[in-house]
Amino acid sequence: GGEEQDKRDRHIEKIKGSVKHLNDILEDFLSLGRLDEGKVRIDEKRFDLQQVVADTVEEMHLMLKPGQRINLHYAAPREITTDPKLLKNMLINLLSNAIKFSAAGSVVEVRVAAIGQTVRIEVEDHGIGIPESDQPRLFSSFFRGANATNIQGTGLGLQIIKRYADLIGAMVSMRSVLNEGSVFIIDIPVAT
Repeated sequence: GGEEQDKRDRHIEKIKGSVKHLNDILEDFLSLGRLDEGKVRIDEKRFDLQQVVADTVEEMHLMLKPGQRINLHYAAPREITTDPKLLKNMLINLLSNAIKFSAAGSVVEVRVAAIGQTVRIEVEDHGIGIPESDQPRLFSSFFRGANATNIQGTGLGLQIIKRYADLIGAMVSMRSVLNEGSVFIIDIPVAT
């Protein structure tokens, strides 16, 4: 009957969520392993950054909690030269975190701007924020903030982002206020 089908559907959704979580963990470990072994190769090329960012934001809509939305603000050169795959992976990871650590109904802001000889990508959430005492270790392997223990994750995502950024010559930084949210910033040098 209808009620039994609802129970089955809920159970299937739980299974799908668990499989996705395990897949994410596996991907994090594989990425870190490839980085440690020096097997991540940079494929630098000129590409349409605006399209890659817009496509990535669109893909992330599937992860949004009820009422959440992502606002994209683009004010940078349309094309840049770097590794598009590594950049997209960094962006996916930052957006996943922003969605995961924010409440239903919240807004995630993605801003892309030109600042001097740099393209800056910012991902801002209005979520739980990061305690000031945790911020210095945030980009370390397996580190999770004290206030994030009840939220699924491996503690590898930000370490992977930092390592990818180093490979492409970008800088990663952040600022956060506990219970107000966080902004993660990727500054990519632009060849003149």
